Amino acid sequence: MLDQNLLGGTLPEGLSRLALLRQLNVYQNRLRGTIPPRFFNMSKLEDMSLANNAFTGSLPSYAGARMMKLQVLLLGGNKLTGPIPASLANATSMASLSLSNNSFNGQVPPEIGTLCLSKLEMSNNELTATNEDGGWEFLDRLTKCNNLEILSLEDNKFSGKMPRSIGNFSRKLLDLNLGGNRISGSIPSGIENLIALQTLGLESNLLTGTIPEGIGKLKNLTELRLQENKLSGPVPSSIGSLTELLRLVLSNNELSGSIPLTLGNLQKVALLNLSNNALTGEVPRQLFNLSSLSQAMDLSNNRLDGPLPPEVIRLGNLALLKLSGNLLTGEIPKQLGGCQSLEFLGLDNNFFSGSIPSSLSKLKGLQMLNLTSNKLSGRIPPELGSMSGLQELYLSWNNLTGTVPEEMANMSSLIKLDVSYNHLEGHVPLRGVFANMTGFNFTENGELCGGVPQLHLPRCSVVRYGSHTNWPLHIMAPILGIFLISSILLTIFLCYKRNSRHTKATAPDILDASNYQRVSYAELAKATNGFADANLIGAGKFGSVYLGALPLNDNGTLESVPVAVKVFDLQQVGASKTFLSECEALKSVRHRNLIRIVTCCSSIDGRGDDFKALVFELMPNYSLDRWLHPTPEALKNVGSQTAIQRLNIAVDIADALHYLHSNCVPPIIHCDLKPSNILLSKDMTACIGDFGLAKLLLDPGIHDTMNSESTIGIRGTIGYVTPEYGTTGKVSTQGDVYSFGIMLLEIFSGRSPTDDIFRDGLTLPGFVGAAFPNRTEEVLDATLLATKEFDGDCRVSVHDCLASAIWVGLSCTRAAPYERMSMRDAAAELRAIRDACAQA
Repeated sequence: MLDQNLLGGTLPEGLSRLALLRQLNVYQNRLRGTIPPRFFNMSKLEDMSLANNAFTGSLPSYAGARMMKLQVLLLGGNKLTGPIPASLANATSMASLSLSNNSFNGQVPPEIGTLCLSKLEMSNNELTATNEDGGWEFLDRLTKCNNLEILSLEDNKFSGKMPRSIGNFSRKLLDLNLGGNRISGSIPSGIENLIALQTLGLESNLLTGTIPEGIGKLKNLTELRLQENKLSGPVPSSIGSLTELLRLVLSNNELSGSIPLTLGNLQKVALLNLSNNALTGEVPRQLFNLSSLSQAMDLSNNRLDGPLPPEVIRLGNLALLKLSGNLLTGEIPKQLGGCQSLEFLGLDNNFFSGSIPSSLSKLKGLQMLNLTSNKLSGRIPPELGSMSGLQELYLSWNNLTGTVPEEMANMSSLIKLDVSYNHLEGHVPLRGVFANMTGFNFTENGELCGGVPQLHLPRCSVVRYGSHTNWPLHIMAPILGIFLISSILLTIFLCYKRNSRHTKATAPDILDASNYQRVSYAELAKATNGFADANLIGAGKFGSVYLGALPLNDNGTLESVPVAVKVFDLQQVGASKTFLSECEALKSVRHRNLIRIVTCCSSIDGRGDDFKALVFELMPNYSLDRWLHPTPEALKNVGSQTAIQRLNIAVDIADALHYLHSNCVPPIIHCDLKPSNILLSKDMTACIGDFGLAKLLLDPGIHDTMNSESTIGIRGTIGYVTPEYGTTGKVSTQGDVYSFGIMLLEIFSGRSPTDDIFRDGLTLPGFVGAAFPNRTEEVLDATLLATKEFDGDCRVSVHDCLASAIWVGLSCTRAAPYERMSMRDAAAELRAIRDACAQA
């Protein structure tokens, strides 16, 4: 027995020569490679436990044919593929068969149902069954197995209706798990016959109809999971008879009616989740007598009304109470302060009124408090400042007044505070969360003042003069004179600036004249053959890019250098501002992975119209987009990129973004990251270009307001722009992180986020995330593993590296900005992945 060690390498085939071996236990190690076929010829073997390693390949078709004495076969937690051999049914002594957490596919052979098993585990594979094509027959045959105690088939591709024979299973059956499939139809009424059942998991399917009243006969049930289906009708009152229940989860269905009072009989329940249904009526007071509730009570997103009763104090052991998104009214009961075990309290999106009870400050273990979108009024209790463990506090969209308590500046654990859309006034504290620009949101509180300079709030007035103050004439006369002279001088200056702009070939204040060569419109026209169509290499919303050859001064000599000339279409609204934004962003940055600006031109063209252009070094391999999604003609000329090349490109982009976010003062947010804005040099070094939407983050962490002249109303491009830009209108470095994550997923999957398959709520992160980690190869760009440079173990290693890169992409595209990986960490992770892949 060599289980639970750190053994690596492959399984020695020589072990198969131990003809009298009865037990082979090497589970939970780091073994890889295929399972030698000869192991399935060991006729004396009674226990083969190879679970939780990294074995690959498929099982031989004769597996089990010669293993008449085999009682236990544990192969779960590997990377095995292919069909399940029907010959396993020849191992007639088999009592425990576990194949979970692999990639077995096809139908389960009906012959498996003839084994007299006590445990059958096949969860998390790619097994199929339909009513039309079959695949359910093995279940019909299993009903004759009188010893079956555990049946786990969750997270496969079983579809169609469950066989009615499911009610004929062994009366010894303890666990029945069919969740995470595509099973439709109603819950078979015969399921009430499984009287020994302790766990029933049918979650995440397509079940319809009502929950059968007979489910209340399963008196031994400790866990009932029916969430994420399309079940309708009322919650059966008979569930109140399941007095052994520890977990009841019916969330994300279409259940209606009131919550049965009988649920108050579940005196052992630790978790109760009825969220995301259409339940109505008041929250039964009986639920607040369930002192056993310790994990969660989630009734959010229903249509529950009425007040929250003071009996809530009886939930003294509860960690999570979520009543968000209902129609609850009245005041928040002060008795909530007695729920000393609470870690999460969500009362947002209701109609609670009155003041915030100061007793909430007694919840010393509370980590998150959400009171958003209610009708709360009055002051923020200063006592909340004593909540030493609170990490997130959301009070937005209420009618709160008064000042922000200075005591809250002492909350060292507080990282998120949202008081936006209230009527707060007065001084904003300087310390703690108030100095964290990503953590403090105060939008639409017009009377706030002070705070750290980065908030750009008005200074707090020490003395306010009345509106009827009389100013002496000898004071007013000099002031008016100075104002008049200043106005005249300002007018003269503006007229001078207006006239002088037509006389300059370039603008010294746009780019430092000492660092950039001046260039005129005529020179650029000559360099691009009069901006000829033959020289056009790209076009966008704000202009076109032309190939040119421009004589530039290099150590006193003029050399003709290939360049890319970006000419702005000034007829487009926002083009001039885009030109200035790009100049501002590029004039002070220096990094090998940022496009290098050669010079700029702000002048007039041959017709006397304004002319603005930027001149960049030419990137001969054009954009990353052309490589990821080439036309058939382009594919013939350039071919496809290797895994190492794409990893190098990902590292280049990450390094550049880390530089922009962390090394530039002030930090720069690109706001429009996408493959067409990633340019490739002759040696395939990636450079970020097109800073037209870039934003200087004047203070680290501050969210800057969107500009109404942005490309599509929000900064960025559909498919790549982070979701919060469309709701908050605030830019942040985490927005760039999200766009970078989308690009990573596109680089390694080969799929654009705007592909036709991404509709009806399906997104690129959702598509890739559904396959990660066990079926990652399904979503990888097939060309990355098809190349001849990878085969055998090398292919496996490269696959693991690419899967790690996918993980970085998914970590960067999490829905909540604060959960996303920083560019510093992303760059470090990708460098390590790239180096590991290079050594594979």
